[in-house]
Amino acid sequence: MRPVRGVIGRLAIPRLNLSAVVLEGDDDAALRFGAGHIPGTSFPAQPGNMGIAAHRDTVFRRLHNIAIRDVIQITTPEGSYHYRVTSTEIVRPQDTGVLDSSTGEELTLVTCYPFSYIGPAPLRFIVHARRT
Repeated sequence: MRPVRGVIGRLAIPRLNLSAVVLEGDDDAALRFGAGHIPGTSFPAQPGNMGIAAHRDTVFRRLHNIAIRDVIQITTPEGSYHYRVTSTEIVRPQDTGVLDSSTGEELTLVTCYPFSYIGPAPLRFIVHARRT
């Protein structure tokens, strides 16, 4: 059973020295305190695509330095799950297909782009990763 509201776990990208709490939801209330699990996407250890969003000027500030093969760790009360970055892309906000489900265990990180943009950014930076 997953919480409707509350802490899901912790996301870490060791190479970037990035660590953040992951809350359920991607609304302003969740993103004010950390990263947010995008409702309707899967959870760790479940088949599908788990989506996590965060602000580019706070939690995901260091994502501009992400690299293929970087390790992303999700730690929950149920265990620790490791993912390896397979690709990145830049999409329009309405291109929600990046969150489509899959038969494997995938992780998609979403933040606004460009990273240095002042105000509401016009694009989204996407990181795709697969569970190892």
